[in-house]
Amino acid sequence: MNDFVHLDRNHLVKHPLTNGNGVAVPHNGVVYPDADTRLAGVAVVGLGYWGPNWVRNLEQLQCARRLVACDLDAPRRNRVKELHPAVEATASFDDILRDPEIDAVVVATPVSTHYRLARLALESGKSVMVEKPLAMSRREAGDLVRLARGCRRTLMVGHTFLYSAPVLKTREIIQSGELGDIFYISSVRANLGLFQHDVNVAWDLATHDISIILWLLDRVPQAVSCQGQSHYCKDIEDVALLTLHFSNSVIAFIHVSWLDPSKIRRTTIVGSQKMLVYDDTAPQEKLRIYDRGVTMQRYYDTFGEFQFSYRYGDILIPRLDESEPLRQECAHFVDCIRTGNQPRTDGVNGLQVVSVLEAAHLSMRECGRLVPIKYATV
Repeated sequence: MNDFVHLDRNHLVKHPLTNGNGVAVPHNGVVYPDADTRLAGVAVVGLGYWGPNWVRNLEQLQCARRLVACDLDAPRRNRVKELHPAVEATASFDDILRDPEIDAVVVATPVSTHYRLARLALESGKSVMVEKPLAMSRREAGDLVRLARGCRRTLMVGHTFLYSAPVLKTREIIQSGELGDIFYISSVRANLGLFQHDVNVAWDLATHDISIILWLLDRVPQAVSCQGQSHYCKDIEDVALLTLHFSNSVIAFIHVSWLDPSKIRRTTIVGSQKMLVYDDTAPQEKLRIYDRGVTMQRYYDTFGEFQFSYRYGDILIPRLDESEPLRQECAHFVDCIRTGNQPRTDGVNGLQVVSVLEAAHLSMRECGRLVPIKYATV
């Protein structure tokens, strides 16, 4: 039996960020739980680059009676204890799995370990939040989704930008029709480093842009092509260009690099009516809407009469209620565990992104061949 089918429809989750009583949480704030609604315990596994940020937010949100930080590296554990004396620290992941008071586990370890650790946590009856990407293949990701459903536990993926005010506002603008029909999206995510040892730059950085684009367009791509090159580590590309093909002639370009002199986080969305630029590195005014476009004369008799007219209108800067995206993501994860609500970035959402990445990886190995994307049935 074939476990994979082509999908031509969207499966993205559309749940609002809510508090424990089902009340929407504003983008500029979070709801702190009462003592009797807190989780018994949450563990953060992996205290390298991103794990300590989860520890900080979980402690500040006061969402669990116990918070445990886990890492094999003693200096990392000691550093977390210095910053957060109330947090427990351990080197044993097995102790966390056996601890009946640990309701949830945040997996913030290297990508190659995501599947194994997440599966063990789910099998132990824990809800799990896995940093991006969910796994290294769609088979692994699909297995985690099915396992979470079978044991009735929350599975969530760390697509943090889907909790950021600029991305949420951009989605709202697109859905309002203000930009018109979307023609294409172009995204650049580049900086100097950080090199990864177990995944290439597409798996590391393009994960963000793929998750954002799928969320904004509310659909999944049908095919992808990808080209890249490795300059320092064999078979670990440090620069890549992905092209995502959607239905209705919509196309998206993603350029990612660990070898760029400047930090760039910019997405351009071109519609039939207006255009939008999202610059995440801008200290203020991260979103700009350009009333610019092209109009083609509908009727003409000769080639000499054929012409385009170009519109150069105003620039609108939407107001944003900014807050730390990870704080919103953290509150959402805890709320979904307490209420049983489906996460915005649930396992299916993570599976979709992994499916695109897997097809892009195959394309890269085959010199940029256009590869149809298969999505695991779950």
